[in-house]
Amino acid sequence: MARKATTKDTIRKNTISDMKSLGVYSTSYNSIIDIYSELREQYELLTKEYKKGGYKYEIETADGGGKKSPIVATLETLRKDILAYSDRLKLNPKAMESTKPSGNKKSKLGDMLKKIDRQ
Repeated sequence: MARKATTKDTIRKNTISDMKSLGVYSTSYNSIIDIYSELREQYELLTKEYKKGGYKYEIETADGGGKKSPIVATLETLRKDILAYSDRLKLNPKAMESTKPSGNKKSKLGDMLKKIDRQ
């Protein structure tokens, strides 16, 4: 089994490769791919830290209560951002569904042009 990509450069290369295999890559996506790759790298690094810390979900507050630890909050935000970018880059099934052309939609302009050609 191949090692999981954890550096920005490796994630970037794999992302471009995945997009090419899906037929959705264009160089105009490069700046978004860079941001996506950086987010994924940050997520991997923070996940390792969270694991090292024993998956501590809450921290104690000054008044003796508990609140979500900063690393958990950051991981949650990164997950949301990664999902949003993966949608934009068409890297997940949901995003691919929204880009498939509908077979039963007819173009009004296309119909009009066909009528003009017939005359």
